[in-house]
Amino acid sequence: MRPGRAVGTHITLGGDLTVGRLGFGALRLTGPHHWGPPARPDKAAEVARCAVELGVSFIDTADVYGLGANEELLATALHPYPPGLVVSTKAGEVRPSPQQWRVLGRPDYLRQQAELSLRRLRLERIELFQLHRVDPQVPLEEQVGALKQLQDEGKIRHIGLSEVTVEQIEQARSVARIVSVQNKYSLYDRRYEKELVHCEQEGIAFIAWKPLAGAARPARDGALARVASQTGATTTQVALAWLLHRSPVVLPIPGTASLAHLRANMAAADLILDAGQLTLLGEG
Repeated sequence: MRPGRAVGTHITLGGDLTVGRLGFGALRLTGPHHWGPPARPDKAAEVARCAVELGVSFIDTADVYGLGANEELLATALHPYPPGLVVSTKAGEVRPSPQQWRVLGRPDYLRQQAELSLRRLRLERIELFQLHRVDPQVPLEEQVGALKQLQDEGKIRHIGLSEVTVEQIEQARSVARIVSVQNKYSLYDRRYEKELVHCEQEGIAFIAWKPLAGAARPARDGALARVASQTGATTTQVALAWLLHRSPVVLPIPGTASLAHLRANMAAADLILDAGQLTLLGEG
């Protein structure tokens, strides 16, 4: 590896919840179309356990992943959870069919789903509970207000948002403290750049989902392939390392059902990029 700027290995959410900066997205540990349990629950559980063994301390799931089966699998594989492990979940979407994802943010529904997540995850308190999507049919203040009530009752510790704009972040912050924003973001998809900058300015964790979009098969003469060649790393490892260098508030959550891919992803935490490589990737 070439010398370069080292990055922090941990991030603290809400001033009191410290996790490693390279997390794990558990979505793929479900069945086809993320509908129901995986075909091999034992293999999926092995991936979840291996993630923790490799140092993952932040796992992302949601009530609709596998229609609750994802949360149940994580609990089966990992409970009792080791000290320091955070299993974050979300509510605010429904799955009428394997092909459909629909927003549903009614306060009573959000409360119900939080209670079900507590039961499936075998937790007394969810450390980070996120609004999965903003329901345009329900005032955002009411959606966040439902989470604030759960927080006041001690059922969730911190509140986060997903797929939101700067305006929505600030609107939600008028109701409750927001410690994280989970938006789709990667080397090749920076549509939420403004939101990332805002989170950095405000000290809000920016959880990057689908962080490897386009990185597995980049253009052979492109910046990503060139930096991978220079470092001896894979293109996906470089893409993850770029995210970790991009901002100290970024927390990528690559997901996989493959042990080999999991190990390769986690190795990206040790990859240091130099200034020239970061400039090349930033312009690419």
